[in-house]
Amino acid sequence: MSETTRLYRDGSGWEEAAGYSRGVRRSGRIAVSGTTATGADGRALYPGDTYRQARAALERALTAVRELGGGPQDVMRSRIYLTPDADWEGAVRAHVELLGAVAPANTTIRVAGLIGDNFLVEVELDAEIP
Repeated sequence: MSETTRLYRDGSGWEEAAGYSRGVRRSGRIAVSGTTATGADGRALYPGDTYRQARAALERALTAVRELGGGPQDVMRSRIYLTPDADWEGAVRAHVELLGAVAPANTTIRVAGLIGDNFLVEVELDAEIP
């Protein structure tokens, strides 16, 4: 791996099992993998509550950005994946609370489902440090 590449893992079992990092920084760019509201036991936090899952997933993704030297102000793009049972308004409310002042480019899409039971929301972030 190059000297300009840094990896961040938050210790979830998903990273180890699937061979990925929560976030990767190469030079000034940070990419945060799909992130859910996952408890220490690997299960979904807040089953049935889209807002709380979205907020927890965004906070976890922002932690990865911070650990790699960035901050919310550096987020350029966010993606929110919602299952059919998710409440899109709850998800975007959490997005506004945590990233509204930054107003990154965003894509919010509905997907058929997510890996694991009771997950309603998954988020990805891309950031660039000037």
